[in-house]
Amino acid sequence: MNRPKALLLDFGGVVVETAKRPSWAAELAAEVHTLLGRTGFDGLTAEEIEGDLRAAARADKYWKDSTSRQYAPEEMTHRRFWAEFVATDWPERARTLVTVEATPLCKRMGELRSDRKLRTGMRELLAACWAHGVVPGIVSNALSGAVHRDYLAAAGLDDQVAVQVYSDEAGVRKPNPEMILLACRSLGVPPADVWYVGDNYDRDVVCGARAGAGATVLMVSASTDQLPYAVRQSPHATVEDPRALLGLLEKTWT
Repeated sequence: MNRPKALLLDFGGVVVETAKRPSWAAELAAEVHTLLGRTGFDGLTAEEIEGDLRAAARADKYWKDSTSRQYAPEEMTHRRFWAEFVATDWPERARTLVTVEATPLCKRMGELRSDRKLRTGMRELLAACWAHGVVPGIVSNALSGAVHRDYLAAAGLDDQVAVQVYSDEAGVRKPNPEMILLACRSLGVPPADVWYVGDNYDRDVVCGARAGAGATVLMVSASTDQLPYAVRQSPHATVEDPRALLGLLEKTWT
């Protein structure tokens, strides 16, 4: 594995560990119900909204799995998610309102749906990269990249990454190689001089291979073994955590 000029990291599963919050749908439904109520609309109960949110999340998961079979998938827009996945059968007035408010609602959904914890060794990894001339960046699928940006800022790590590429902002999603290529062009680094690190085979390993990354590294997370189907591509290396990834990098520095 060559010495990289840039290290591009997936967010969930690599930079942070995530844990689903069972109450997210009820909490978001209550907020949406209040939002609708402020306009005088009372045609949906909070329980009905919660049911549609959970149905939308399940449908979105199946949609994401199906896009991983495409070479260059586009990302779901915020407006489409709320208009077609959540509010499909709502009265037009309610559907229009949540479609107009789709971007802040997606951000709120991202905030409520999961708890996030920085993976052990991530701060040390980023610091070591800068010390050895390796530029770190983020390349991640996201319903709302703003949630990830806020997390990094709150953790004091936003100035430790040179670029953040999120699928909802880019309009394309992994395994579309354009996700990695966008970061490479932003950094002025060819893909062959980049390591890409992700925790899923069908999105991350495939994306790194398609983009021609110098190395694709699989970092094990709770979702790594949850493959929707087998893929042909294999990672150049597999690591357990950021500390093990740093160990791989140190071999190229010495």
